[in-house]
Amino acid sequence: MQLHKRDVVEAATALLDNYGIADLSMRRLARELAVSPGALYWHFANKQQLLGAVADRILQPINNQAGLPPEPGHWRESIARTCEQLREALLSYTDGAELVSASFAAGQSRAMSNVLTQLGAAAAEAGVASSHAELAARSVIYYVLGFTADEQSRMQWDAAGADVTHTIWTENPSARFAFGLSLLVDGIATHSRADA
Repeated sequence: MQLHKRDVVEAATALLDNYGIADLSMRRLARELAVSPGALYWHFANKQQLLGAVADRILQPINNQAGLPPEPGHWRESIARTCEQLREALLSYTDGAELVSASFAAGQSRAMSNVLTQLGAAAAEAGVASSHAELAARSVIYYVLGFTADEQSRMQWDAAGADVTHTIWTENPSARFAFGLSLLVDGIATHSRADA
């Protein structure tokens, strides 16, 4: 049976979701696929490339909707929609935020590049200077990745039976996420007015 790149990505994504990022190794993946570890390197030069492909697989639902510029005057809605979709995609897989964050930092995820472009276009539509639009987009992405990584860690601690209750963490996580995102969006609006 010939091993295809998509089979490797699907198996790696399943391992991630079942066991977490700590147990996603090339050796374990090769064992899962019943091939030698060297066979994986035919498709991916290194683990970082594989993780980038898994990040793209995780973000496939959001990437299918990416690429459309924000409607004039609707940059706030564009940022909110993109960030909500990103958070949902990350929460769909065990350690999704951690894996996508690492791939984004290494520049290995095409899907995250598309998200960055989309958010940068929304920041530009808001009136942020072109020299700062990508920085604004990155700041928003860092918020989503950090918030979601923290959220996933807390869910794992809860599943393990640890007592990590704190008043703020008993509140609706979606409401907390929306509040933080609104602070960032308001900051983008303020910054764009200052640039003008």
